[in-house]
Parts: sequence; C-alpha cells; structure tokens
Amino acid sequence: MNEIEAGGMQTGATRVHDTIGAITRHIRTNALAPGDRLPSEAFFSDNLKVSRTVVREAFRSLAALRLIDLSAGRRATVARVDHGAMSAIIEHGVHTDQISVHQIYDVRRTIETRTAALAALHRTDAQAERIVGLAQAMARDIDTPPAVMEHDLAMHIAIAEAARNPVFAMIVGAFEGVTRETWPIGWRSRTSRKEQLVMIDLHIALAEAIATGDPARAAELMAEHFDVSVRALIAAGIA
Repeated sequence: MNEIEAGGMQTGATRVHDTIGAITRHIRTNALAPGDRLPSEAFFSDNLKVSRTVVREAFRSLAALRLIDLSAGRRATVARVDHGAMSAIIEHGVHTDQISVHQIYDVRRTIETRTAALAALHRTDAQAERIVGLAQAMARDIDTPPAVMEHDLAMHIAIAEAARNPVFAMIVGAFEGVTRETWPIGWRSRTSRKEQLVMIDLHIALAEAIATGDPARAAELMAEHFDVSVRALIAAGIA
C-alpha cells in the first residue's frame, strides 16, 4: 500500500468517525428516545458534507454497537440499551486469552453480591415469586442439565432486574455468553447428586432470602454460590 492509498483510508476512517459523533450528538441534542426515528442518510450527507457511503458506514457501526436499530426499507431508530456489545467484547477477551474465566467469575461475584442485596430490598412481589419459581424449577429439572442451566441463567438476570438498576442487569446479561460455555463444565464436575443438590439448594436459599427481604443473607449466599462455582471450575481444570 502506498502513502496516497494509506492516507485515503485514514481520511475515510476519520470521516466515518466524525459522522458517528455527529449522529450521536443529534440523538442527544434532540432528546431522541428509544424507538424514535433518525433523519435519513441523505439528511446527514447533506448537512455533514460527506457521501452517503460514509453515512451508511457510520449507521452500520452504530448498529453494531447496539446504539441504533437498522431494518431494511425503514428509517434507522434509536435502540434500547442492551448487553450485546459488552457481551461480544467479553467473549472476545476470553477466546483470545486476554481475560480468564476466573477473572470473569471474580467480577461477577463482586457485582452479583450487590444485586442480590439490592434485590432483597427492592424486589416486587411478582419479581420475588419469579426468582423463587426459577430456583424451584432448577430442583424440579435436576435430571435435565440444559433446563437447569436455563433456569439458573434466568434467575441471575431476574435478580439483577429486581435490583432496580438497569446497569446491573446489562452487566450481568453481558456475562451470559461466557457462562453458557462454562456452566456445563462446572455441572459435569459435580459428579455426585449431593454436589448437585448443594448448588441447587444454594439457589433456593438465595431466592428465599430475597423473597423475605434479607439483604445481608442474600449477599452472603450469592458470595457462597460463586465460591462453590469457582471450586467446581478449578476441579474441572479451568483457571
């Protein structure tokens, strides 16, 4: 690649970057909410004095970050925040050996002891009922590990949502992809029914602590749950 070609690529990348900034500023200054439509590509092209191709690439980048939604034949809209972009970064970090599974669980333990305590303080009756129901479903389906995993993942999300802080729910959701890979390994390392029941009984006790509004007990049980899970992963050879 010669210097002229390299310079052209740099200029194009800069234009896309600047256009992304202009679009996000438009969202902020016009107080656009999730679901609100953005102006057309032609609008941004004319106002920013860039090509439609640059605007299209900026839209695609924002869609990849889950900041806008793109649908064929429809105008772009402001997206609701979710954990998708964060999840992709975490999974990339694990798969490229930049982040270890142990580090993931260390962060989860810190965050989810807090969500458990907050859930015990702020959960609605309906949320408490759902959390308890998911824990009981884990016990009911103990002989079907994939079902147990789904109940387990759903319970952790439900606890984060009951904490009444959407940032917690987003962070906990971002760990789901990695957890889906490690959960079956941890379950298989529990070779006896007694070990499996210890894990499930912890979830039931945690759910009951949240339902009865005991934040200290809920945090204690969540911490114990992660300690047990980490031991299971270490036993399976995962660092």
